[in-house]
Amino acid sequence: MFRNTMKRQGRLIVHTGSMFSGKTTSLWRELYRMRIANYKIVAFKPSIDNRDDDKKIVSHDNLELDAIKVENIKEILAYAKSNDIDCIGIDEVQFFPNDPSEIIEIFNELMAMNITIVVSGLDMDYMARPFEIIKEIMPIADELVKHHAICASCGEDAWASYKKSSDDSRIQIGSKDLYEPLCRSCYNKKMKEREKYKNQISLEEIK
Repeated sequence: MFRNTMKRQGRLIVHTGSMFSGKTTSLWRELYRMRIANYKIVAFKPSIDNRDDDKKIVSHDNLELDAIKVENIKEILAYAKSNDIDCIGIDEVQFFPNDPSEIIEIFNELMAMNITIVVSGLDMDYMARPFEIIKEIMPIADELVKHHAICASCGEDAWASYKKSSDDSRIQIGSKDLYEPLCRSCYNKKMKEREKYKNQISLEEIK
């Protein structure tokens, strides 16, 4: 009876920001509150994310949440159609290979089933280019929270996730070993240094 009186059915809640900004912690908190309210919840994570236990979502402050690994969003819809669910949590939604339009279509179908969706995901890659799915779901979210980490260089609010390795691939799974949060000023400074170093290496190779 209590669960039927809740006002958070069929909604989309989005937590986004840079790495180390508390997105996954907020996802954990949202799902924990709904569990207390007797919601039937289940969490999912993309199979590409191999940083932690295959069956858990783990935040950077070590909060854990049981989760199901899936290859794409279609598997989440299939699971929802076969199980009694009130709320779905999705961590690192930017890692799913589906086209954004397909993800939005599936989200709308899930919400039409009165299922609330709570997602967390990076807003930008290490080049400060928006992840397409986050850019597309921001306007349709019922609740949208932009989180900020602390800049690793100056202590201001971080703006982007800077990649410390020389790997130029857009998707490279890692944590503090590969990334650090930086404010806009510190990020731009380090990216200029990165580009200068790459140009020097290129000139040396030509010689």
